[in-house]
Formats: sequence, C-alpha cells, structure tokens
Amino acid sequence: MAYTIIDTCTNCYACEPLCPSDAIYVATPHFLVDAKKCTECEGDYADAQCASICPIEGAILNGLGEEANPPGSLTGIPPQKIAAEMANIQAR
Repeated sequence: MAYTIIDTCTNCYACEPLCPSDAIYVATPHFLVDAKKCTECEGDYADAQCASICPIEGAILNGLGEEANPPGSLTGIPPQKIAAEMANIQAR
C-alpha cells in the first residue's frame, strides 16, 4: 500500500526531498505519490517521512485512506475547540 497526497496539498516542497524512495513528484495541481515506488518508508524509517514533515493537516493519507496528520495533530488544538472559536469569531 502507498501513501496518497490529496488536493489540500499546497505544494510547499517539504515532503519531496525527504522521500527515500523518490516516490513523490510534482503534478498539477499538487504533489502526487507514485504508488509503485512508495514503500511507506518501511525499512528506512519508523514513520513515513512525507507525513512527518507535512505542515498541512489531512493532506497525506496512509495506505488505508486515513489521514496521516489528522486535524489537531500538528497544532495540538482539538478540532471541536477550533470550531467553537471560529463560531465565536463569526458571531461578532
């Protein structure tokens, strides 16, 4: 199974140079992963390098289709707290 980069990718170029199998490549409109090359970093690293560096929550999915960096994982702020604060801001 391979990791997948979805359309929330901002093409920041953080992941591409870290991929030990050179599976990540530039495409339109965002980076993609060559599933034939992706090893999920098994044998090279404990964690997938693309997901470990990606600054966008939810932009990379693991081989099961689950977000490698789910909402709140990078900021430490629970998604429900963010939603409540956004509601407060919009109510002003």
